[in-house]
Amino acid sequence: MLVRNEIAALILRVTLGVLFLIHGIVKFQGGIENIVGWFDSIGLPGFMAYGVASLEIIGGIAIIIGLATRFFAVLFSLLMIGATLKVKLSVGLLGNGQMSGYELDLAFLAIAFFLAINGSKLLSVSSMIFKKDSKELTKAA
Repeated sequence: MLVRNEIAALILRVTLGVLFLIHGIVKFQGGIENIVGWFDSIGLPGFMAYGVASLEIIGGIAIIIGLATRFFAVLFSLLMIGATLKVKLSVGLLGNGQMSGYELDLAFLAIAFFLAINGSKLLSVSSMIFKKDSKELTKAA
């Protein structure tokens, strides 16, 4: 049972990491200045766009490789709560035709929240650094 749970957590971890990584890269490729302007237009300090995009890239990579998974999952949870409340809540669950709704944000939040609570040790850098966890997984297999 433990091994199946870890396989599922690995799938969720890599999926969430890749999706956040892509979102962060796109913010820079599309012109981070546009995101800065958009942040300003919705009442957030523009410089936060750099922090959000950097978190998505750095956190995405960290979660993919399993480094500080719980820490970055908590940050991603907070990010999704903020994005939902500040931007997406007003357009509804499925959106309004001009902007997508918060259904994807809720899915990201649920995955991040799961990883924040449970972590993901299988094939993770953290398990390689802290050998105790990886030995327990090997015994369970």
